[in-house]
Amino acid sequence: MNKLTIKILIGLFLGAALGLTMPAVYQEGFDWLNQYVLDPAGSIFLRLIMMVVVPLVFLSLVVGVSDLGSPKQLGRMGMKTIAFFLATSAISLTLGIAAALVIQPGTPNLLGEGVAEEYQPPEAVPVMDTLVNIIPENPIQAMANMEMLQIIAFAIFVGLAMAVLGDKVTTVKSFFTQANDIMMKIVTFVMGFAPIGAFALIASALGEAGWGAVGDLLAYMLTVVGVLFFHMFVVYSLIVWFLGRMNPLTFFKGFAPAITMAFSLSSSNAVLPLSMKSAQENLGVSKQVSGFVQPLGATINMDGTGIMQAVATVFIAQVYGQDLSLSAMLVIVLTATLASIGTAGVPGVGMIMLAMVLASVGLPAEAIGLIIGVDRILDMMRTSVNITGDAVLAVIVDRSEKKRGAIDENGNATEAS
Repeated sequence: MNKLTIKILIGLFLGAALGLTMPAVYQEGFDWLNQYVLDPAGSIFLRLIMMVVVPLVFLSLVVGVSDLGSPKQLGRMGMKTIAFFLATSAISLTLGIAAALVIQPGTPNLLGEGVAEEYQPPEAVPVMDTLVNIIPENPIQAMANMEMLQIIAFAIFVGLAMAVLGDKVTTVKSFFTQANDIMMKIVTFVMGFAPIGAFALIASALGEAGWGAVGDLLAYMLTVVGVLFFHMFVVYSLIVWFLGRMNPLTFFKGFAPAITMAFSLSSSNAVLPLSMKSAQENLGVSKQVSGFVQPLGATINMDGTGIMQAVATVFIAQVYGQDLSLSAMLVIVLTATLASIGTAGVPGVGMIMLAMVLASVGLPAEAIGLIIGVDRILDMMRTSVNITGDAVLAVIVDRSEKKRGAIDENGNATEAS
């Protein structure tokens, strides 16, 4: 467990203790502290998160799509990889939404009737209008208004065009890559304030909502954890059994070192070397397939993160007393699935993606304050799910390519490829 994680957890426990005890002992003192310290500190941290949402999503998507190469260059293996990741992302999001709708972890008006009454939800948009509106009339206006699906669509077009043009736009691609690196560094800076932000937000939220919020937060956490476990040990087991022709017990035993490390580091990118080593040496995946599928998965496959976003969005909607329409749920699935392409696998990005998903369905970003304190714990678990999905696909693609004769048993390319 790294230093930042420890600091965030300390901030979480101290903030929870303050928010649950001080109002009962000295309500006026808490009100003053909340007005002049906690609320401003939490608002600043949320503003820092919102500051990077649009540029990070746009730049990371452009770079991610352009790195995939042209459709011809992607070939059979590339199309299998992308199709699998998009399909499992959609499945994970659907599972998250369904679980949250059934369990209903969020209590209406948890933050007080005044807060819920002040929030004015957007009018429900018909499903077909949602699909049509994915294409922006003015990309710049879409960025200014945080129309996330439109931003994602435009970024994908730019990335595809750059991929097709190849060496002709080397300079432009270098600019986008370096700009994306700058944004990721800013994310690192922002996450440096996470312990303070977690302390202030959880103290303020619990102080205003009281002990009633504890039960809701626990229900939210258990819902996310339950869906993560189901997706990892049921969905992935079925996939690796039927499509990869491998015993799930053999798979999880061989990949256990990487899963454990991912839980500790909370970063798909940081654990990538061990993930590839475990897949190649313990699961028999060829270096060719592992070297293509797993790095790509660390960039575009975020099943665990998608589960958190789906449950969190429904949870927040329930807290604000809002029923999500069919079109809103479709927007959640589309936004989170498409945005996962190119989003870096580093700690803290999940919260930024959640802010983006909330904006796409018109829910207030301030509601992140309810869950950000406990998110670090969930981040460790969902990272393990993310990299497990990459390894599952690596096994499937490797078996498929060997069966076709595209690579031999030693993982070397053959003439058939």
